[in-house]
Amino acid sequence: MFYFTPLYYNNQKNEQMKNTLTLVAAVLFTCTLFSQNFQGKATYKSKRKLDIKLDSTQVNSEMHSQMMEMLKKQFEKTYVLAFSKEESIYKEEEKLGTPQRPSGMEMVMINTGGSDILYKNIKENRYTNKNDVFGKVFLIKDHLEKLEWKLGSKTKNIGEYTCYQATLKREVEDIESRISFNADHEQDENTTPKMKEIKVTAWYTPEIPVSNGPGNYHGLPGLILEVNDGTETVICSKIVINSKDKSILKEPSKGKVVTKEKFETIIEKKMKEMDSRRRSSDGDHFEIIIGG
Repeated sequence: MFYFTPLYYNNQKNEQMKNTLTLVAAVLFTCTLFSQNFQGKATYKSKRKLDIKLDSTQVNSEMHSQMMEMLKKQFEKTYVLAFSKEESIYKEEEKLGTPQRPSGMEMVMINTGGSDILYKNIKENRYTNKNDVFGKVFLIKDHLEKLEWKLGSKTKNIGEYTCYQATLKREVEDIESRISFNADHEQDENTTPKMKEIKVTAWYTPEIPVSNGPGNYHGLPGLILEVNDGTETVICSKIVINSKDKSILKEPSKGKVVTKEKFETIIEKKMKEMDSRRRSSDGDHFEIIIGG
């Protein structure tokens, strides 16, 4: 009896080992180049894929087109991540004006995962999320979620940086299940939000050795320059390292301090109150709740 190992299998293993050694070498090399006091700024642009289908008897084609155009502009945003080796501040760049809503329709958009300012402390494994909703400022303080990344061997360039792929699977609320259009029918208050499993793909560069990234993403051996969850893509368009304009990574301190769980309870209660008032009023109502 003869035993043999296919040549392509050995080549595959060698290629994976080569990529792993290259990554380790890159991390060790770049760590010596960055001092403990270095700071940087990364600019990210986000886009969200929308596929919202509404009852044609309730929404005409013109109104639907206006609504989709408004939502598209709403989700195309620019963020800046100011970071050091241990801390970061992530916030949206200010933009002039707001998207025009379709006439005759009331729009309510709540992003429970968004923030005015998101402060992360990687060393202490915690975050503070300053969020202004319903005219009240909250400081959501909690531990950073442990993300179970699976490191891959694929690479690609983003700008001048070599990036490596990492993936994870997580369960999130199905956004489309939380979209309600109310004209003649009522929404069941006892409806449990639907959940779904998504695959998140990130691209990080060990050339910038910080375990950080846009939004709530972190935990990789290098700055995350791109992340895609199947619906939203966030990609870095500019990086500045150790510029003369040093950022002050100051943790937000003004607002009502709550945990993430408590904040979500408050949001849910407020939305039910708004829904109750809306039912007693006339007019079409379109509501989107984006989970974090």
